[in-house]
Amino acid sequence: MPPSTEHETDLAIIGAGPCGLFAIFEAGMLDMRCHVFDVLDDAGGQCTALYPEKPIYDIPGHPHIDAVELIAKLQEQAAPFDPVYHFGAQITELEKMPEGGWRVRNGAGVEITARAVIIAAGAGAFGPNRPPMDGIEAFEGGGGVQYMVSRKEDLRNKSVVIAGGGDSAVDWALSLADIASQVYVVHRRPKFRAAPESVRQMDALVEAGKIELVVPYQLNSLEGEAGQMTAVNVATLDGDIRRIEADNLLAFFGLAMDLGPVANWGLDLERNHIVVDPATCQTSVEGIYAIGDIANYPGKLKLILTGFAEGASAAHAARDYIRPDQAYHFEYSTSRGVPGD
Repeated sequence: MPPSTEHETDLAIIGAGPCGLFAIFEAGMLDMRCHVFDVLDDAGGQCTALYPEKPIYDIPGHPHIDAVELIAKLQEQAAPFDPVYHFGAQITELEKMPEGGWRVRNGAGVEITARAVIIAAGAGAFGPNRPPMDGIEAFEGGGGVQYMVSRKEDLRNKSVVIAGGGDSAVDWALSLADIASQVYVVHRRPKFRAAPESVRQMDALVEAGKIELVVPYQLNSLEGEAGQMTAVNVATLDGDIRRIEADNLLAFFGLAMDLGPVANWGLDLERNHIVVDPATCQTSVEGIYAIGDIANYPGKLKLILTGFAEGASAAHAARDYIRPDQAYHFEYSTSRGVPGD
C-alpha cells in the first residue's frame, strides 16, 4: 500500500534551511513532534542551493565551516527527534481548523494537521534573476549557464565567465581562480559591490593573471550548438562587442524574492517579510510563528545565528501555545541530554 499522505503533528515547520533545521532540535527538546516542508529537493535552503561549498565564518564554535557541512550537522542534531521531511513541493494551503490547529497541504498532496506552525522559509520562494538574453534558456540545465554552483570541482579546467558585481560574483571568482582554466569577470563598471577585502583579493588575482576583468561590459548574447554553450558575447554601452570562448556562464544578478502562497495567509507583512513579535516570533496570527530571514522586527540582524535564537524562542512560545495547561520546567541540554544519548 502507498504511504499515507495525511498526518497529525505538533509543529509544521515550513522551510528546511538552517533555521528550520535548528527549530526541529529546539522543538524536540520540548517534546514536540515535527513535520518539515521545503520546496527544494533536499534540506539546506539557500545554503544548499546557492553556496554549498563556501565557508561560513560566523557560526559559534566553528572558525569556519562549509555550508553543506553545516546543514549535515544540523540534520544530525535534529535526527534523534525523528522529524518527517516533505521535500520537492511548495505549500499550497494553510487553513485554520474549527477545532483548533492548522491544516497544511503541499503541491504533492501531502496533508497534515498541526497544532502550530513555524515559517522558516528564508526570504520566501526564490529564484535567480535571469539575464535578459534571447535563447538563454536553451543553455540552462547542463548546457553551461548556471545561477548557482553545487560543486566547484565540476568547473575544474573549464573556461568560466562570471557576470555580476556583488558578493556572489566576486566570491566565486576567488574560489574558482585556482580550479578553472580561465576566469573572466564581466561587470558594467569597474566598481564592485562586494566586501572590500574580497575585492582586494580579486584585484590581487587580476594582477597575478589568474582572473581577467572584463569591464565595462554587459552580457549580450550566447553562442553554442546542441544545447551546449561555446561562447559569451559581451558589449559596452557604445555597442562594442567582445567574444569570449567559454564552457560556463555563472550569472549572479541576485534572487527574485516571492512570498508565493505565504502572502495570502492573512499575516501582517512589511516589504515581503513577515512582521513578528521579537520576544516570541509570533506573527499577527496566533499559533503561527516566523523565524530567519523571512521574519522582521525593529533592529533585526539578518544572521544565521539570529535565526537560531529565533528558532528557540518560537519553539518555546509554540510549546506554551500548544500545551497551555501543562507546567514546564526549563532544563538545559547538558542536564536533559537527547534521545539515544
